[in-house]
Amino acid sequence: MGDAANLIVKSVNRRTLSRQVVDRIIQLLSSGQLKPGDRLPTEMELMEKLEVSRPVLREALSALETLGIITRRPRGGTYFNDQIGSQPFSVMLALSVDNLPALVEARMALELGLITIAAEKITDEELARLKETIRNIAESPDNNYGEHDREFHRIIAQSARNPVVQGMIDSLLVAHAKTDSLIRIRERERTVRHHEAIYEALCKHDPYESFQQMYRHLNFVRQKLLRSQDAPPPTESE
Repeated sequence: MGDAANLIVKSVNRRTLSRQVVDRIIQLLSSGQLKPGDRLPTEMELMEKLEVSRPVLREALSALETLGIITRRPRGGTYFNDQIGSQPFSVMLALSVDNLPALVEARMALELGLITIAAEKITDEELARLKETIRNIAESPDNNYGEHDREFHRIIAQSARNPVVQGMIDSLLVAHAKTDSLIRIRERERTVRHHEAIYEALCKHDPYESFQQMYRHLNFVRQKLLRSQDAPPPTESE
């Protein structure tokens, strides 16, 4: 591990502070000053070097922890995860977490590829689990179905059973959670229809139709999110 006193970390300006802190901490890896598994400087040291407040630093550290880039151990310090070098998608996601168009397109690129593979490999047991998530969405109270929605997409991604992209799936689900959190008005009936169409295509093991139905669904989500960026705060709860 490098000496914390000798680490070179650029200070940040006052715009988008937590995002810039994320960038600077990741630069400790990309510059080679620290390696996967190394311990980060203490909060006080980082606050001094980055010239930011404790709330800003902790917001950035929480984002990095959610993305699987660091682990914070109670009374044990903060460490870069050992496997971060094998998960470059997580790093890119961290750097683009505030870029909504890029985030949605990254999710589309990964899910559309995975579903064509899943269509060939998905099992009856996995199809039954998909059907269960659709039923849970349809029956969810107060349109509170985010976790069932993520489970639907998780099952499809994992059913591709491709070890090369396995490390990207967790990052995909982080992107899903991020985009899902920005949806202001939910449309449960439309979600159920989209998911049922995807499910039926997968039941036929048809990669072409599966791709088309997933694109239809994700493109709808993309357009809805991009429209919401410039919209005023809603009067109706999500």
